[in-house]
Parts: sequence; C-alpha cells; structure tokens
Amino acid sequence: MTQSNYIAYYRVSTNKQGKSGLGLDAQRDAAHNHIKATKSHLIDEYIEVESTRKKTRPELNKALSVCKKQKATLLIAKLDRLGRNVAFIATLMESKVDFICCDNPHANRLMLHMLAAFAEHEREQISIRTKEALTAAKARGVILGKNGKEILAPLNKKRAKEFAESLRTTINEIKKAGNTTIRAICDELNQRAIPTAQNKTWHYGTTYNLLKRLGI
Repeated sequence: MTQSNYIAYYRVSTNKQGKSGLGLDAQRDAAHNHIKATKSHLIDEYIEVESTRKKTRPELNKALSVCKKQKATLLIAKLDRLGRNVAFIATLMESKVDFICCDNPHANRLMLHMLAAFAEHEREQISIRTKEALTAAKARGVILGKNGKEILAPLNKKRAKEFAESLRTTINEIKKAGNTTIRAICDELNQRAIPTAQNKTWHYGTTYNLLKRLGI
C-alpha cells in the first residue's frame, strides 16, 4: 500500500465517553495500527463528541479542511463513526477528500456508499424493533410519563425475562459486529438509543443482568 499522510478522526457519542476514553482508545488503536502497518505519517488527530443524529460536526469540518490543505487522507476506525446517514456520507464523499476506514481499507467510494445505505437501513430496523418492544412492554404494564415518555413499571422475573428476549436479536447483531464485552455492548445499546426496561440508559450492571437473562 502506498505511504500516505493521514488526519485521524475519532467520534464518541457522549461527553462521558469522551472524558473516560470509552470507545476512543479502540478507535485510536485501530488508526495507529493502520499507520504503523502502512508506514505512513499521522499529521494530526481530531476528536468529536457528538451524536450520529446531528449533522453538525465542527471537528470533522476542521479535519477535512486540514486534509485539503495538507493533501492528506482522512482516517477513521469504522464507517459508523462518521454516521449512519447516507446523505451525510454522500456529502463527505463530495468534499473530494479521500478517506479510509480501518475496518475496510480497500473499499472504494461506491462500496462505502453501499455500506452507508446498509447502515441506515439497520438503524431504521432497530428503531422499528425498539418501538415494537416498547409496545409489547406497555401491554405488560407501562406507565405513561410526562411528554408521552413511556416508563415501564417494575418488572418481575417473568417480565424481565420477556424484555430481555425482545432484545435478543439486537444483542446478537451487536456481538456479530465485534462488540463482545459487557462494556462494549453497554455503549452500543446507549449509542443506538435503546432504553432499559425502566426507560433509562444502560450501565455495566444492567447490561450484565440482561446478558445473564439471555444466557449469553
């Protein structure tokens, strides 16, 4: 592979993840391993603390600007770090800045656009399954809170098991994507905006209990 100059771009979803390094270290390791393997040069690194649902990415814009000035290539660990939106990926490709995903370094622009399309489809399917799971949970004892938010009533063991089963497919997808540790699964559930049975964010303990109920 031809030696290149790279600008690395890392994205985490929350301020907590940005401060703690959750997910960030893995992205940096992937980028640095790629740099080492290709004997290339890393000019700079940019870290974005942002949600995939927002299209305003100041750090990404800075990285792209430097790439143009330095004639460098944008380097990211995984395609989903850029977002699961086809229009956003298309806009990035139209910026005329070359970029490489460490998890698929040989992908051309057409392949990246197709991967983005699949990622967007996955997000839509996850949203549908989440709504179905909440509807099913509501039938088992949901209390509607303010602003129409659904808060699940305390679940007994049977209901907790049923809730866990409603997430089995999602958990299998997350593990198949390479997120196999409890912490990684926890982070991915929160990134996908999938709530716990009590409509809260996931933590290590709740994720552990979920996997235990599923026998995973």
